[in-house]
Amino acid sequence: MAKYFDVHPENPQRRTISNVADSIRAGALVAYPTDSCFALGCQLGSRDGIDRIRSIRNLDDRHHFTLVCQNFAQLGQFVHIDNDVFRAVKAATPGKYTFILPATKEVPRQLLHPKKKTVGVRIPDHTVAQALLAELGEPLLSSTLLLPDEDEPLTQGWEIKERLDHVVDAVIDSGDCGTEPTTVLDFSGGELEIVRRGAGDTARFE
Repeated sequence: MAKYFDVHPENPQRRTISNVADSIRAGALVAYPTDSCFALGCQLGSRDGIDRIRSIRNLDDRHHFTLVCQNFAQLGQFVHIDNDVFRAVKAATPGKYTFILPATKEVPRQLLHPKKKTVGVRIPDHTVAQALLAELGEPLLSSTLLLPDEDEPLTQGWEIKERLDHVVDAVIDSGDCGTEPTTVLDFSGGELEIVRRGAGDTARFE
């Protein structure tokens, strides 16, 4: 049965965030809010967490997982960014964008796209997500909480708790955080490819 944490959206309770971070370090899979919608998250190197996310979302091995980072310095540890891409990504973070970039050796192999050796990265503009990332001190391995055969992600904490009670370990609820996933931008091939148009405005990249 999943634990349910009701967290203040602007002043998240430090003790609660610390408890959630400790549970993630111990292997927990959590549903947590971001600036675009809810996400599933686990510790960076958790093979069990990856398998559980794949199972919940019915994902194949070509799915790009996302490393949700606290800041740009942390993001830079996990992906290679050339100067032109650096400026574009820096100007759009934090925000509702996921960037697909070549991964560094810091990224566990099981997270990489099998052919491209790339990974998704993002920096959320969300107080609760930022508090959790600060407490963890490392990125959260994440994926949008979009269930198979459903068009929109789950957006209500109580519904997530009800429907995923036996497949996640914790739900963090800080109120509504929207229904639209991030815009996904692939910079790994030399030229920009807009993989998904979502919550982030693509005009600045076109």
